[in-house]
Amino acid sequence: MSSDRLDNLARNGQLKKEPPRADELAGLRRSGLARIADAQRRDLSFESRFDLAYNAAHALALCALRRMGYRSEHRYLVFQTLPHTVGLAAGQWRVLAKAHETRNFAEYEGYLEQDERLLADVLAATRALIAALPEDERE
Repeated sequence: MSSDRLDNLARNGQLKKEPPRADELAGLRRSGLARIADAQRRDLSFESRFDLAYNAAHALALCALRRMGYRSEHRYLVFQTLPHTVGLAAGQWRVLAKAHETRNFAEYEGYLEQDERLLADVLAATRALIAALPEDERE
């Protein structure tokens, strides 16, 4: 993938260069895959499914960034770098960015609109992210 953009973000102080660690990558992948599976359980509340889907996407997006040798202190930026880490299409990372905004509103304002369409889109974007990860990171 494109490391030029990531290098620019590191030079600007938005990302930090840090060598990837296999144990961290494995943990992020394991967490993301477990959460995406649970997010699809219809017996859970909407709030739980949304939280699980959002956090699955974040863990997997962070895994993609970390495997490229970068770290971000900003959750949003992890999604924004997906075109450069795994080649995710703009429409897909924007869905995840929308989920981030929704999550922040719920987290800090105490309100989460029950938007099944957004949840379905987050699940689809997260599955696309999983498919874009290298083969050994999908399992």
